[in-house]
Amino acid sequence: QVQLVESGGGSVQAGGSLTLSCVVSGRTIRTNAVAWFRQYPGQDREFVGTINWSGGSVYYADSVKGRFALSRDNAKNTVWLQMNSLKPEDTALYYCALDRQYGRVAVDSAEYIYWGRGTQVTVSS
Repeated sequence: QVQLVESGGGSVQAGGSLTLSCVVSGRTIRTNAVAWFRQYPGQDREFVGTINWSGGSVYYADSVKGRFALSRDNAKNTVWLQMNSLKPEDTALYYCALDRQYGRVAVDSAEYIYWGRGTQVTVSS
């Protein structure tokens, strides 16, 4: 059984930083991209960023570019999302997800087959 578990969320003031972790169990992540999405209450999930299987290709939403950074350790089956210069509009439930297909990156949530339960990030002004 494949499981993704996010951690590292919490409450910070604007301008602060958080690092989210996504630990995958039940299968290796070494061939597939892992992405982060976030969801505001009552809205669909929004793409935040994705990192390809090797870590050599990373894509971010314009809203987080320059502030967020993705990294991964395939040996640890773990992906991290470093979030800096946080803004109140970054407040959301953050999910990590594993791509259904190996060797590519995708920004559409429909392309991700396994999802975690999310970790809440709250940024106060």
